[in-house]
Amino acid sequence: QVQLVESGGGEVQAGGSLRLSCVASGRAGIYAMGWFRQAPGKEREFVAAIIWSGGGTYYADSVKGRFTISRDNAKNTVYLQMNSLKPEDTAAYYCAATRLWGRTITEVRGYEYWGQGTQVTVSS
Repeated sequence: QVQLVESGGGEVQAGGSLRLSCVASGRAGIYAMGWFRQAPGKEREFVAAIIWSGGGTYYADSVKGRFTISRDNAKNTVYLQMNSLKPEDTAAYYCAATRLWGRTITEVRGYEYWGQGTQVTVSS
């Protein structure tokens, strides 16, 4: 079983930065982890993902150049460093994990495990 606990959300001004963290109960068998976000009244959307072994990364066009996903193997933790935040980044952010090799990691359907979410609010 995999449990995910995320933290690091908060409220910042436009142009500011936040770092989100997601701790997994274990990484054995994990193929990839990702970050998604969901604003009120909108569908959950892909933000970033990382292949656990090797560290290959993927980003939504809307966050390329501003967000960085990374992992710490020893701590079983994945991070999302968010810089140059914009009001449109405001959403609840969720981390996710999959044990299934080759899954479509840029879509919600690709993941089996989800964190509880952490709110990010960017004011203008």
